[in-house]
Amino acid sequence: MSKYTIESGKPLPLGATLTETGVNFSLFARYATAITLTLFESAGPESPYTEIKLDPQKNRTGDVWHCHVPGLKAGALYLYRADGPYKPERGFRFNPHKSLIDPYTKALTPLNEWDLRVCLGYNSDDPNGDLSFSEQDDLFNQPKCVVVDDTFDWQGDIPLNYPLQYSVLYETHIRGLTASPNSGIQHPGTYRGVIEKIPFLKELGVTSLEFLPIQEFNERELIQTNPRTGKHLVNYWGYSTVAFFAPKGSYAADTNPGGQVREFKEMVRELHKAGLEVILDIVFNHTAEGNEWGPTISFRGLDNTIYYMLDENKRYYKNYSGCGNTMNCNHPVVRTFIIDCLRYWVVEMHIDGFRFDLGSILGRDQQGRLMENPPMLERIAEDPVLSHTKIIAEAWDAGGAYQVGWFPGGRWAEWNDRYRDEVRRYWRGDNHEVRHLATRLSGSSDLYLRDGRKPFHSINFITSHDGFTLRDLVCYNAKHNDENGENNRDGAEANWSYNHGFEGPSENPAIEVIRERLLKNFFATLLISLGTPMILGGDELARTQRGNNNAYCQDSDISWYDWSLLEKNKGLFRFVKEMIAFRRRHPGFMRPEFYSGKDGNFNAIPDITWFDEKGENPDWDEREENDTCLAMRIDGSMTEILSDRDDNDFFVMFNSGIKPVVFEVCESLEGKTWMLAVDTSLPSPEDILLPGNEKPLFFPDQYHVKEQSMVILISKQNA
Repeated sequence: MSKYTIESGKPLPLGATLTETGVNFSLFARYATAITLTLFESAGPESPYTEIKLDPQKNRTGDVWHCHVPGLKAGALYLYRADGPYKPERGFRFNPHKSLIDPYTKALTPLNEWDLRVCLGYNSDDPNGDLSFSEQDDLFNQPKCVVVDDTFDWQGDIPLNYPLQYSVLYETHIRGLTASPNSGIQHPGTYRGVIEKIPFLKELGVTSLEFLPIQEFNERELIQTNPRTGKHLVNYWGYSTVAFFAPKGSYAADTNPGGQVREFKEMVRELHKAGLEVILDIVFNHTAEGNEWGPTISFRGLDNTIYYMLDENKRYYKNYSGCGNTMNCNHPVVRTFIIDCLRYWVVEMHIDGFRFDLGSILGRDQQGRLMENPPMLERIAEDPVLSHTKIIAEAWDAGGAYQVGWFPGGRWAEWNDRYRDEVRRYWRGDNHEVRHLATRLSGSSDLYLRDGRKPFHSINFITSHDGFTLRDLVCYNAKHNDENGENNRDGAEANWSYNHGFEGPSENPAIEVIRERLLKNFFATLLISLGTPMILGGDELARTQRGNNNAYCQDSDISWYDWSLLEKNKGLFRFVKEMIAFRRRHPGFMRPEFYSGKDGNFNAIPDITWFDEKGENPDWDEREENDTCLAMRIDGSMTEILSDRDDNDFFVMFNSGIKPVVFEVCESLEGKTWMLAVDTSLPSPEDILLPGNEKPLFFPDQYHVKEQSMVILISKQNA
């Protein structure tokens, strides 16, 4: 006899919901023939438990199984079992011996000792492979779902929802930000640790933190070891989601069941108080269950044929993610799941936006074909609850889709990898890159103008978590991923990097001077380009991964911020924070419209004019093969039409060549004088001058631009 009284309950909302008298449980499982709810007494590995088999006559409405358990409170722990056909060749993989995580659970107990081998729905030593059927019970191996009370004192907080036009994004990892022993905080590697670093983030001047995945995942799913240390490698980045509604428990200092939810909310609230947005990198393209050889954790054991894209032989999974399976995002049930999830993070967790990993998968139909008007993407863009939430796509996938510049669904912004590659190649000194630089500086209108989107829909970046850090970009010609345990086969081959004469750290002062200058060039270029800039966290400190361009498995000093660099590279940090402030002071770099190249209603000059080093308009089709110089004049008065205030004019000079060049400076408007604001070839603090301290030019019509450097002049009214 069960110690619990079981009532019929309600089919909606899905998940475990607190009521005035207990908890309502609701689970979608269309093809299941039986559902069992398991309730645990504690979070311990061998906790006493009660199993409650739901009555399909009383506890099922349509395809939803549900019950109400009076007396249960927040912190209650549960799992499910689902019975039904086990016919892999038809796509069905029900196994009542495997306990299942509720797809809507809002928290899980710790996963540190999770052995996925016990979760296999088949016998791994059977010659029939995944066609065999495992009767090994995994109840004490699984993490448990936690009933969460969403009540929280937000102290009046609401999502900030800054317009993209005015945003500066900062991509970082919750744990990596503060995990290092030299981080100087009380709660390293946690949500509270992020709170402790708010003063640093405020000083830097970014507006929005874009966190790598924080939805619950299993760090221990990898099998390889570090060949140098012998230590077991872990899933550090987290692109392998187990529970989409649940913040990661190991990122919380509070280890009580559900404590991660409260601590995550505290982090969001305190970041918002400091004026910092929270954007989540979210992974709807696949789950941690992998392909047909993977474990049965949740979706596979509940409704495999609905949640995943299956091959014609339904034993196998379509793999557009490169991770074994692909979520069936445009099935109506899965669309509802995704919208419910996004709404939860916005409404209950106050999130300001999302970056969708391998976003093109959300545009594939149930057979895997790319659609012209994908219902999932349109629904996200048009959802009334999400209407002010940032939605950013990684506009490609591992199945060959590449949609940068034409990602469907309306108001989506996109990671612009064309910007990344072409700016890298220009500053490396490659031939024929000047015209590409001009296109990226002016907002990538070749990509976004044609479908009515704006410059800020281009998320401009030079580095991200996936690839070299900015420091490594100027220190290494090749990747050095040996510690990943894959014989250096993993990671991108095309990095458009250059070591400037020596692979890795150098004691040659001339090499280090050029490397630091290039770092400043990259930051300055990024922050004066039209579009929304994204900085890889730690680049402002010159953080290195020792040449590893795929540190997905490195929960170590390879990935963690080295906070001693803040003092060592204080000149670079000052340059970056002042360049961010420079951008945010000047609406001319945050225009909501593309440059027209024409004069405005009140001006005699175009909004942007391009020059070569001789002061002549460049002939883009006849540039010399080794031409590395470019200049542009930006008319700030145009901004008054497009923004709430006027701006200065700017004259910017770029020289990626290995020799200094004397640039002819165009004449300033009557009553104004060109003043030096930025010269990346100068040492700190002369490399960027504070407002009011800009210097007049020694020769008003010329400027000597050092090799591999850039210069920004700003117009000032004559005294």
